[in-house]
Amino acid sequence: MTAAIEFDRLGHCYQRDHWVFRDYAARLERGRIAALLGRNGRGKTTLLRLLLGVIFPTRGELRVVGRAAFAPQNFQCAIGYSTLDLVLMGRARNVGLLSQPSRRDEEAALAALDRFGLAGKARQMFEQLSGGQKQLALIARALVSQADIIVLDEPAAALDMKNQILALERIASLARDHGLTVVFTTHHPTHALEIADEAWLMLDRCDFVAGPADEVLSEANLTRLYDTPMKRLVFEHEGRRMETITPIGRGAPSL
Repeated sequence: MTAAIEFDRLGHCYQRDHWVFRDYAARLERGRIAALLGRNGRGKTTLLRLLLGVIFPTRGELRVVGRAAFAPQNFQCAIGYSTLDLVLMGRARNVGLLSQPSRRDEEAALAALDRFGLAGKARQMFEQLSGGQKQLALIARALVSQADIIVLDEPAAALDMKNQILALERIASLARDHGLTVVFTTHHPTHALEIADEAWLMLDRCDFVAGPADEVLSEANLTRLYDTPMKRLVFEHEGRRMETITPIGRGAPSL
């Protein structure tokens, strides 16, 4: 299969000899989902910026095939836009200079909002939405951009449990139903285990593990990643085998 994203010996530094990371390598095929995990300050945002072409590698090779769209974790509107107008911004590449979005553009935006349960919020001001609703609207904006690759920064971070499930289902459908390639960051390894085909772990500046999510998201790797004991638990629900990942706290001292 054709790679949508491929990098080798990839590294970046903002100041001479002060590497954010280096010698990273991974490959993600078209229509697949990669989950990027790393502790705060490890360089996840820098890697996303490289994938989006905002900055260029200091060293190594990076190949991104197709157009990429981005849904940030935090987004503030300086101007009062409706939710529909904000999602319509994702159609900017299809609208000519000094032209207005077409009826088809508006229908696409409304369909994307409906997909995320926000059809009733289309005419409401974006800044009036809850944090979770804003996040879903930003994912809808990325969806209507007709990009080949969707990059999401912690897409479930501001969502309640029900909307986390909704968002994960919709992200999975981007690849399954639309054939899009997806990269998303998360601090919840269970989310990665649920929907990702590949997992990328930023363990250290020169220590990067990439591969099939079921293999990479091992207890040993996650314990190293978070510097705390991690456990993968298997259980059954309504006849389905399911897994979750949880940290093992020290708990109360024994008496």
